[in-house]
Amino acid sequence: MATLRASRDDTTPLILLVPGTPLSSGHWMNRWAQLSEHCQLVELGLWDEPHRNTWVNKLNLAIHRAGRPVVVVTDDIAALALAWWVEYEEQADDGTVLGALIVDAPNVDLPGADPRLAAFGACPRQPLPFTSFLVGDLDGGAQRSMLRLARDWGTCPIADEPRGEWSEGWILLQSIVGASHGELAEPQWAHRPSNDDHRRRAAF
Repeated sequence: MATLRASRDDTTPLILLVPGTPLSSGHWMNRWAQLSEHCQLVELGLWDEPHRNTWVNKLNLAIHRAGRPVVVVTDDIAALALAWWVEYEEQADDGTVLGALIVDAPNVDLPGADPRLAAFGACPRQPLPFTSFLVGDLDGGAQRSMLRLARDWGTCPIADEPRGEWSEGWILLQSIVGASHGELAEPQWAHRPSNDDHRRRAAF
């Protein structure tokens, strides 16, 4: 099992996995939750008709119940729950949220493409007060939207397409956790040959 190395002062970060849609059994979030005792799924519910404040409150509850530093990992439209959490909640001085890994954020510049976006209103554009990566499989208009979000949120855009266990994402988590909070143990699948080795992520 892949685990985080616990520190003596019990500050091993908790990885909160926050999907924006129901997960398939083979989704990388489900795999991470099974591979590490320090990964926890946060089910927001109301998938077809999300309610902004309900999602933000559920995320806020998960963050404060952790009782230790957390890294928030979002997929799809759950990115907006995190953005609105930052809008509503002041980051604690102790840095409860170490950072975020934001995967496949919706194209907020084209709200009509996903009717669920209407429930969230205008996307907050203030800088995120922690280290973050914005990951997506880029093409056309989606690329422009992602780069604008990256600029406004002060996050690092990464071109990648999460598949399987997504070992590259696990490595990105290591960058967020940092040496002062321990290290992510490298699971065996982080070194497993992949059929997609020809794909390489690229920072813009």
